[in-house]
Amino acid sequence: MDMLAFLLAPFIASLILTGIHAYLGVHVVERGVIFVDLALAQIAALGTTIAVLGGMNPHGRGAYWTSLLFTFIGAAVFSTIRGRRVRIPQEAIIGISYAVASAAAILAMSKSAEQTEHLKEMLVGNILTVSWSEVQKTAALYGAIGLFHYLFRHKFLMISMHPNEAEEHGVSVRFLDFLFYASFGFVVTSSVAIAGVLLVFCYLIVPSVAAMLYAERIGPRLALGWTMGTLVSALGCILSVEIDLPTGATMVCTFGIVLILMGAMRGVVRRAVGANSTAKPAIQAAVRR
Repeated sequence: MDMLAFLLAPFIASLILTGIHAYLGVHVVERGVIFVDLALAQIAALGTTIAVLGGMNPHGRGAYWTSLLFTFIGAAVFSTIRGRRVRIPQEAIIGISYAVASAAAILAMSKSAEQTEHLKEMLVGNILTVSWSEVQKTAALYGAIGLFHYLFRHKFLMISMHPNEAEEHGVSVRFLDFLFYASFGFVVTSSVAIAGVLLVFCYLIVPSVAAMLYAERIGPRLALGWTMGTLVSALGCILSVEIDLPTGATMVCTFGIVLILMGAMRGVVRRAVGANSTAKPAIQAAVRR
């Protein structure tokens, strides 16, 4: 019971992360900008690093708004480099942004006495230390962002899955792209503060990729992604406490292992589903006779 009470807040936080990131991951995978989360997360971490060097509390409001400002700048850049006539691929700019933000954070931390600990916290976070007040604030913020995406869901999905068609219908792709990346920046800035860059990336990409192995439509993919994220979150938290390992790194590795297992089982599941769909008409015919 003591362990359950200790893990309840981190588990609820991980469910909140799963809910919003699995949905955003569908857009990211469809857009083919897999590393945009890493880039924005690293840009957000750079903002926090600059704030810390300026004497701010890394978990205070000043550091949060500084980090969010950096993320908005990244969102503005990413929303202006997309288009059919752009010569440089969007993923190239995203990769460059990630590399430069990472190097800049390392340079900035070289002036800090706690550079190693801060780097570790940026990468893997420490979701076990999340407080109930942080859980409540994060839930409220992500609920508002979820409502925003629900209201604009048709346009966002059209831009993510059929960008050429969206342009032909006169949709303002770049403006909506900025809104998408800006809302994405709110999520990433808050998530990195709780879970770290690597775990946030896993919450965004791994459930969506795993769901794509078994489903094509958005609804089933979201259901599979949310289910996987929930189960892996619970398993990762329990393993980290039982084996006494860093929580963020444990959950990242758990995501990887579960994804490998789901990939290995895909052929078996597809054969079973195919055999069932083949047998069903024969059984129905036998019943009618």
